[in-house]
Amino acid sequence: MTVSQAVMAFAGFMVILSVLLTVFVHPLFVWLTVFVGANLFQTAFTGLCPAAWAFRKMGFKPA
Repeated sequence: MTVSQAVMAFAGFMVILSVLLTVFVHPLFVWLTVFVGANLFQTAFTGLCPAAWAFRKMGFKPA
């Protein structure tokens, strides 16, 4: 799995998790979804992604 694929999988997982937490635990977990979306948005413009950095450090191959 490449870094790019790992980032997309992680982002998708976090969105699903945050929606489930919002529905079943507490409505304020919706802010986790907002955070993930904002991070994806800023990454599109800056190219800086903390998750990509972490996945590279874990040994995932570059795209």
